[in-house]
Amino acid sequence: MRVLVVEDEEELGQMIADGLRAEGMTADLAGDGAKALEMAATVDYDVLVLDRDLPMVHGDAVCRALNIARYPARILMLTAACGLNDIVEGLGQGADDYLAKPFSYLELVARLRALGRRGPGNTPTVLERRGLRVDTVRRLAERDGRLLRLTPREFGVLEALMGADGGIVSPSELLDLVWDGELDPASGVVKVTVHQLRRKLGDPALIETVPGFGYQL
Repeated sequence: MRVLVVEDEEELGQMIADGLRAEGMTADLAGDGAKALEMAATVDYDVLVLDRDLPMVHGDAVCRALNIARYPARILMLTAACGLNDIVEGLGQGADDYLAKPFSYLELVARLRALGRRGPGNTPTVLERRGLRVDTVRRLAERDGRLLRLTPREFGVLEALMGADGGIVSPSELLDLVWDGELDPASGVVKVTVHQLRRKLGDPALIETVPGFGYQL
C-alpha cells in the first residue's frame, strides 16, 4: 500500500512516515497542501493521511480538489479539532475517515489498512505490470499471454502485489487482504503461498522478498 502523509509538523510527519514504512507500506511525505497536490498529480497513492490545518493550501481545499479530479485514493483526515461539527465538516469535504489529534498510532495503522482494503474509488478492473495481466473481474491472470492456473489465495496474493504498483506488501497486509486476517501471522501460510505463486509464474522470477518488510513485484 502506498501512502502520502501530508503534515506540516515536520517531526510528527516524519514519525508517521517512518512508522508506516516499518509496517511494510510505502510512505511519502509532504509538508504543505500545495506540495501534496503536486505529488498526487504524479503518483497514484492508495491512501492520503491529510492534516486539515495546512499551510499554502488548506487541507479542506486539498480534499475537495482531489475529489473533483476523481483522484482514486482514500483520504484519512487528521485534525486537532475533535468536535462533532468538525468531524461532519471534514467528512463533508470528501474525506473517507477522520482521526483527531492526539491519536493512537496503532489506531492510525488499523484505519489505514481498513481503507486500503476498501480499495480506491475508481479501481481498475485489469492490472498490468512486467508482462503480467490480471483481470480482477473475471479472476484471470496471464504472463506474456500464458494463462496461469492459480488457486483463489494465489490469485489474491498476486492481485495485492500488482495493486501495490511496485510497493512493498507486508505478510500481515496479505493476511488481511487475502485471508481476512483470520490466520495467525506465524502460521507461515503467506510464505508457502508466495512460494507456490512464484513457481507458477515461472522464470525469470518477478516477486522479490524484502527481508524484514515483505514482498514486492
